[in-house]
Amino acid sequence: MPRKLISSGSTFEAEIGYSRAVVVGDWVFVSGTTGFDYSTMSIADDVATQTEQCLQNIEAALQEAGSSLQDVVRVTYVLPDGSEFEQCWPVLRKYFGEIRPAAMMISAGLADARMKIEIEVTALKGAGSP
Repeated sequence: MPRKLISSGSTFEAEIGYSRAVVVGDWVFVSGTTGFDYSTMSIADDVATQTEQCLQNIEAALQEAGSSLQDVVRVTYVLPDGSEFEQCWPVLRKYFGEIRPAAMMISAGLADARMKIEIEVTALKGAGSP
């Protein structure tokens, strides 16, 4: 089965050697995505704004893969400070409130001290269709 590689244009992808997303058949695997605005390579200071940007970045990757947030079946959240997770909830409800994928939150260090959240998703094309 052929693989399609999706890139966001982030310099991290080339430097580290990974893809923003990989499509295999109807499955879309989106790498851990942070709150960087890739057009400016800037990042907000607060976790809620970073969460919003993470999901916009993920949504763009899914669209390029021929999928959408409605197809997300699994999500993993990683926060260096687990006590900040509740601040993300309104944003997560906005994007996943009706979709309700299987989810897990992990508290662990991230590659850059400015990063307050990283989100990884798995989508199955057509899973969001009625």
